Amino acid sequence: MAHPTTHHHDSYFDLVRRKRLYGGVMLVIFVLLLASGFRLADARNAGGFWDGLPKVFDFPADVVRDTAPKLDQLPGHMLHFLPSLIETINIAATATLIGALLAIVLSLLSTRGLARWPRLIGLFRRMMDIMRAVPEIVIALVLIFVLGGGPVPAMIAIAFHTVGALGKLFSEVNENADLKPVEGLASVGSRWGQQMWLGVVPQVLPNWFSYALLRFEINVRASAILGFVGAGGIGYELKNAMSWGQGRFDEAAAIFILLFGSIVLFDQLSSHVRNGLAHKGGH
Repeated sequence: MAHPTTHHHDSYFDLVRRKRLYGGVMLVIFVLLLASGFRLADARNAGGFWDGLPKVFDFPADVVRDTAPKLDQLPGHMLHFLPSLIETINIAATATLIGALLAIVLSLLSTRGLARWPRLIGLFRRMMDIMRAVPEIVIALVLIFVLGGGPVPAMIAIAFHTVGALGKLFSEVNENADLKPVEGLASVGSRWGQQMWLGVVPQVLPNWFSYALLRFEINVRASAILGFVGAGGIGYELKNAMSWGQGRFDEAAAIFILLFGSIVLFDQLSSHVRNGLAHKGGH
């Protein structure tokens, strides 16, 4: 009769072998799907990937070649495009603020133990899933068709996506909140809104703010990208500068510098604020 320890030992190694086999099979399937997807995309592309790969640095070289004799004009170009950059930042800031406020409401309504209507938790979560799943550029294209070009479609598109993304993150933060203050407020007859405002928000606000700042960085990039489809801001100016071709690449270089500098600046500022909040939270 086999010893029980030996039996458990053999079962464990049999389980490990099966997991390795399943992992190997999944890896092979993933590689095959990746290879077939790449071949399909390459076949449908206007130009072959391998044929175009050596030309990947042609555009940066043209920009440098066109900008080098006009370095003295870069400050003037940057000053000229500064209002467009401010417009892009305003789009991102407004979208982040509106999206964060709506995300707070949806996150509280979709958190177990906090929800106003527990039976509707699944509905609110699916709403956030849909908002998060639809890319900003798709929403923006539809809104541009309806409303016309400009910053408003970009702001609505980014805010819509932000609600889903931040709502998910806020909901996870809410689940770690202590429910004792909420129960205490409920016992004295306070309304649901008062329970959330006084019992939950003070606990989770630092994490909410941290996630909102991180989302603002992402939205600045998204706002610039949406400019390429006619949503205004610095992206629209960059598209125009690139469309003119050689002779205007110095303007494109100035826009690249402005955009890169602003993203680095906001990244550093938000990282500093988030680290400060984390430090306070640790104490």
